[in-house]
Amino acid sequence: MMRALWTGASGMIAQQTNVDTIGNNLANVNTTGYKKEMAEFKSLLYQTLQSKSTDSEGKEKPLGIQVGLGVRNSAISTDFTQGNLLASDGDFDFAIEGNGFFMVKLPDGSTAYTRNGNLTMSIGVDGFTLTDSDGNPILDKDLNPVIVPQGYKLTDVSVDKFGNIMAKDETGNPRTIGVQIGLAIFNNPSGLNKIGGSNYKDTAASGEPIYMNPDEAGSYIVQGRLEGSNVQVVDEMVNLIVAQRAYEFNSKVINASDEMLQQANNLRS
Repeated sequence: MMRALWTGASGMIAQQTNVDTIGNNLANVNTTGYKKEMAEFKSLLYQTLQSKSTDSEGKEKPLGIQVGLGVRNSAISTDFTQGNLLASDGDFDFAIEGNGFFMVKLPDGSTAYTRNGNLTMSIGVDGFTLTDSDGNPILDKDLNPVIVPQGYKLTDVSVDKFGNIMAKDETGNPRTIGVQIGLAIFNNPSGLNKIGGSNYKDTAASGEPIYMNPDEAGSYIVQGRLEGSNVQVVDEMVNLIVAQRAYEFNSKVINASDEMLQQANNLRS
């Protein structure tokens, strides 16, 4: 019965983490580029009560007797499926259609990766620098900041589907200026480390980033669009109900075990 108490407690702890994960998904339902998370579970160790068991006639059964000791959270995985592309009024709002991440240079000099294409142009010494909403530069595939040189008007600047920065020439036709937005590809994006602000860092689990242009990655840059969260509210509400019920059932296991212990204690008295 004490075993049942700890088993029920492990279930409540695991479901609490599950509810926390679902709550975070619902909180970020309107976060640009957010990818939903899913709690995964594994059973705990099994206690062997009998390695061999027999029937009423003493014949050996092929199965022993093992009792599970509960459940634990094994991982919280991330679903990187494409979110809906939503219309935006920002001149430098971009969505990635396909695989890949924008590369962001952080203040400490390291590189972060994001699907949040809510970008802007910041005035610098050399011209206009493409940055995220925090002012961190967006990089090309050579890890250099994407800069529109002096002499161009922002009203004449656009980006094609392969990330090339375009500007109008003397005839009013757009032409490339030799600057291109880069993307990073990972063999296992689920292994990326979340650092907040819709940014990720590479880890041993994700593998080394592969830097390339959008056309090399088979992806497209869509200007005037933002990638919405891939969270489905209806699915999350169903998952929340299931997690809540599982939490309730595990609490009933603890209550039942407590009542059985009470009955056993009364027998001794």
